[in-house]
Amino acid sequence: MQFWPRKKAGSESVRVRSWTKSKEAKPLGFPGYKAGMTHVLITDNRANSITKGENIMFPVTVIECPPIKLIGFTLYKKDAYGLHASSQIFADKLDKELAKKFPLPKKAKKKAGDVKIKEYADLMLLIQTQPKLTGIGKKKPEVFELGIGSDLNAKFDFAKNNLGKEIKVEDVLSEGALLDSHAVTRGKGLQGPVKRFGVAIRQHKSEKTKRGPGSLGPWHGLINWRVSHAGQTGYHQRVDYNKWLLKIGNKPEEINPKGGFIRYGNVKNNYVLVKGSVQGPAKRMIKLVQAVRPDPRIPKEAPAVSYVSLEAKQ
Repeated sequence: MQFWPRKKAGSESVRVRSWTKSKEAKPLGFPGYKAGMTHVLITDNRANSITKGENIMFPVTVIECPPIKLIGFTLYKKDAYGLHASSQIFADKLDKELAKKFPLPKKAKKKAGDVKIKEYADLMLLIQTQPKLTGIGKKKPEVFELGIGSDLNAKFDFAKNNLGKEIKVEDVLSEGALLDSHAVTRGKGLQGPVKRFGVAIRQHKSEKTKRGPGSLGPWHGLINWRVSHAGQTGYHQRVDYNKWLLKIGNKPEEINPKGGFIRYGNVKNNYVLVKGSVQGPAKRMIKLVQAVRPDPRIPKEAPAVSYVSLEAKQ
């Protein structure tokens, strides 16, 4: 019952509910678009692994990460009820694609130089993605807030100095880091209780149905909401913890299979290789965020990658 209600996500631009603390004044995450999966040959550097020092295969997810733009920042004040957004500062020049998201201001009402940072309690970056740089056939950008590390003054200096500029993935993430992937899972529509909740299939001589729960509850009264029933499956917002970032690449030709990734095409920008699978179908936006509860057993250094398979996989 930890995931409830099982209904469709409101937006594919998922909400990150908690950010880790960092001493560096830089964004705490980076968005990308899932291209597909492949496998790599690495030299195992895990201390307690039975294959330590040997060359082994790892399944990896390829995520294309075009540069993002810092279009503004949100200032927060604190009162008896907690933090609340007080004002937003935007860059002087904004991309025309942003008009598809919200009406563009004709002139900035307030500039970064007018802000007295001592009056505020926190700051969040306001960024936009650039899907037009990829081959997924999308121009409308996602706009969302992104956490930033260090103290308030350092946050403000970073936001003021980089307002309107592009930020690359290598400026934010580092190889060997542990990340939490926030995304909307693959949608599967209406499914029965066997697929949706893992209810056991009953034996062939059972009454009424085989692919259903054994009991819906007492004869008299409403059916309890905890009883496994058919309903929406997939297209839920989920978090996958402690994904190991193996490589940050800047040469797309090293990763593109012949004919491109299935249902995605060719990677055209910088990309990252993350160990294992990541939720969502191809072209889904993935938010990679610094891990809030890192696993101490996973090394902080990335293993040496000696081979990347160029066979297209789903």
